Amino acid sequence: MKTKSIFVCLLFILILAVPSHTLAQKQDTVTIAFWNVENFFDTLNTNGKNDEEFSPGSKKHWNSERYQTKVLHLAQVIGDMNGNSGPDILGMAETETKEVVTDLVNSTIKNLHYEVVRIQSPDERHISTALIYKTDKFKLLNAVGDTVHLENNHPTRLILHVTLLSNNNDTLHVFVNHWPSRLGGEEKSEINRISAAKTLRSSVENLLKSNPAVNIVIIGDFNDEPDNNSIKRDLNAEEFICDSANFSYSLHNLAWEKKRSGEGTLKFNNQWNLLDQMIVSTADIQPEHLSFHYVCGTFAIFKQSYMIETTEKYAGNPLPTYGGNKYLAGYSDHFPILAKFISTK
Repeated sequence: MKTKSIFVCLLFILILAVPSHTLAQKQDTVTIAFWNVENFFDTLNTNGKNDEEFSPGSKKHWNSERYQTKVLHLAQVIGDMNGNSGPDILGMAETETKEVVTDLVNSTIKNLHYEVVRIQSPDERHISTALIYKTDKFKLLNAVGDTVHLENNHPTRLILHVTLLSNNNDTLHVFVNHWPSRLGGEEKSEINRISAAKTLRSSVENLLKSNPAVNIVIIGDFNDEPDNNSIKRDLNAEEFICDSANFSYSLHNLAWEKKRSGEGTLKFNNQWNLLDQMIVSTADIQPEHLSFHYVCGTFAIFKQSYMIETTEKYAGNPLPTYGGNKYLAGYSDHFPILAKFISTK
């Protein structure tokens, strides 16, 4: 008994000697963002690609100087996000090649140590989604492209599904989307976005069957609003308001609070549209979830003064690279979105 008492005392002394921070749970804040970077093309007119519009001989006179300005402008915005630390994960839409994204991460944000994930889509304009992530926070486990089959067999963008492993051993499934446009009218083209929603929903359900507590973050330019059929009915992404979540749903749309306040990421016909959204699984909105969860109220539309139009007619709009064929030397016709999450070990 005496030996046992001595052992217990020694163990207690050792515990007291251990610094308190090593006994506490390790927490890491993760910032996830999405941005439609608007026609991020190189200057090459490549056979088999519908990219003549962005070449030196086009009406836009897209050349190396303008391309380099685009790279630096995108890098400026990315570097200013997350308190000038850059997002930990960033999904992008409208990238022409992996090389243009590589040029971006190797520019003035090279010190942020991003790695590029991109799979080429069959899109006629040759644009695809991409994802960059900080290699000091995440490890790439897998990347696949889910094909969206439209009724008219028209080729469209893949849904990029990237699986990452955090330093805290959280497995995170990120889906990067750029759904079919509203070309031809919202109602007539709706069926195409419904096809994209059903494709994504199928992938989500497969993950949930394997693990109901799976961490899923869905980001993208959906070309539909949070209350449109494709998102609310077919993807089945429920409105999310802090402290009043409906846990009977498996997906929750973080963009709803901005939608209700009349905010948006781009303007069309002088009205704000919130086509860029972030949707998460139930596990990610439960603070008691011991690993990965959303920090309530942090979903935001990222705007800096230099990204905003100041001309009277378009004041407040995102400042794009072009207005028609007129070179504006801007950033994008969309504002980025972002949100913060806690990863706990």
